[in-house]
Amino acid sequence: MAYRRKKAEGSSLAFLDIMSCGLGAVILVFMLVKQKIDETPVEIDNLKQDISQLEQARDDAGSTLEQIRQQLSSENARYQALKKQLDEKQSSLASQSEEVQRSESALEELKSSITSIEIPKQQADLVEAPRINEENYLLGLKVEGPKIAILVDTSASMTNEKLIDIIRTKSSSQQNKQNAAKWLRTKNVVQWLLARLPENSEVVVVAFSEDARVLGDQKGWQKASSPQTATSILRDLNSVVPEGATNLQKGLNTVNQFSPSNLYVITDGLPTKGESQYRSLNPFSSCSSLTGNAQTISGECRVKLFQQTINESGKRGMQVDVIMLPLEGDPDAVNQYWVWAATTGGLLISPASNWP
Repeated sequence: MAYRRKKAEGSSLAFLDIMSCGLGAVILVFMLVKQKIDETPVEIDNLKQDISQLEQARDDAGSTLEQIRQQLSSENARYQALKKQLDEKQSSLASQSEEVQRSESALEELKSSITSIEIPKQQADLVEAPRINEENYLLGLKVEGPKIAILVDTSASMTNEKLIDIIRTKSSSQQNKQNAAKWLRTKNVVQWLLARLPENSEVVVVAFSEDARVLGDQKGWQKASSPQTATSILRDLNSVVPEGATNLQKGLNTVNQFSPSNLYVITDGLPTKGESQYRSLNPFSSCSSLTGNAQTISGECRVKLFQQTINESGKRGMQVDVIMLPLEGDPDAVNQYWVWAATTGGLLISPASNWP
């Protein structure tokens, strides 16, 4: 007997499918829920860290703000202190300005009163030089004596202080020599001495280089009280051209003819020429410039020449004062002239560059 196969019912298959889908959905839900639970603590930790960092930044910002406030307070206090000092300075300056104005007013009144005073001229100042703030005397130097001789060095070295300038001037014109700065100063020194001669004295002025000549109209003693005396002496001095060697002995021999009581020597160094027969003198055996044909003379020989000149021509009983002008390369001159002046009771003066 044949059996027939029964057909599967459609409702049973659908139920199994539904159950399978439902179970899968439940499993998926559990998996998703578990994953969410696992991720939540990590996010919380991150949030806590962010909050902690924000709080730290807030604290740092608060600390910085406090520092800024303190600094601002300090700067404000410093500003107030400086402002107070400035006010005090301004007040002091205003007070000083008023004092200066009062002083200026008093000074103007004093100037006005001074200019209104008439100053009588000194009778001894026979020569006037238009100068501002002229010094009227040198410390220790006084023009005195009944018979005064002035011996003026007019050699080539009296044109300049430096040797190179002296050499250049030697080869220049006579006008350049007469206008040289040191020679103009030399003439001012003579003028200064003449202006301060005692009224009752007599004077003679001798200019010397390789030779010697007496200046002035009378070529001898002239009365200091006569205005013509200074005028004629300065006229002759203005015609002199400074040149040649320095023969101090020639100048002294000329002065000795007048037997002065006081001698004022204006020079800048030791002599370079003399009058003796030096070949016969032992101290000069090595000085070829004096015994031979050499064109220059050493410092040692100049010292020997000076000492020999003073021994032969330095007059006894005559006070000698020396006005020493500057010269490069003659270091022994000051000492030698000082010894000579000191032995006669006189002085050596090396004046400042702005005198007279």
